[in-house]
Amino acid sequence: MSGEAWRRRVRALLRRAGKRAGETAPVERAFVHQSYTREHGLPSNERLEFLGDAVLGFITAAYLHETFPDADEGALTVRKARIVNDEALARTAERLGFADLVLLGTGMRNAGGAHNVSILAGAFEAFTAALFLAYGLPAAQRFVVREHIAEIDLSDGAMLDAKTRLQHYAQEHFGDTPVYRDVQRGTAQRPDFISEVLVGGRTLGTGSGPSKKAAQQAAAAAALRDLHDRREAS
Repeated sequence: MSGEAWRRRVRALLRRAGKRAGETAPVERAFVHQSYTREHGLPSNERLEFLGDAVLGFITAAYLHETFPDADEGALTVRKARIVNDEALARTAERLGFADLVLLGTGMRNAGGAHNVSILAGAFEAFTAALFLAYGLPAAQRFVVREHIAEIDLSDGAMLDAKTRLQHYAQEHFGDTPVYRDVQRGTAQRPDFISEVLVGGRTLGTGSGPSKKAAQQAAAAAALRDLHDRREAS
């Protein structure tokens, strides 16, 4: 495993999760990517990632069931998807410093893998599982709710994502449906997409992101901002 400076960062993360113990061994495997395993022979975090996906799903479902007592199954499912998708998990992992903790093979790290959405999301799931195994469900639950779910807008308005809002607007005001043109850049380890949204053949906005879906959402959001600014100026 890595050196003492790395372990200090892991201890800091554990303190953030409410654990004061100085021993990092129970959660170290959560940060071992399979590319590091191939070079160093250590067990990877894949099994923890598998378990963490289920634990995270349960924590999220329980939170939503309690927090939105009047919401039907469809509304709860939309909110759950907003919480557990890879982009949302990766944003939280990046904010918590996972990019400095995940252990990658040389090639993967040189290719920018520490900021890869899938790798960061997987590490977050694996860390959630490690907390669950080492300290129990309440510890994992407190961490996920405080550090991840609480950071996400789950209001009714937020459930209509930018693409949906733009589609409604375009159909109502232009009688047309938005069309997206996507271009992939970057590498397989660190993909980057650019999306352009057009209505009636006219470009309304462009955006970028680590996935086609994220880039389209960014383009739709840019289009909505531009349309809002035009309305305000008129």
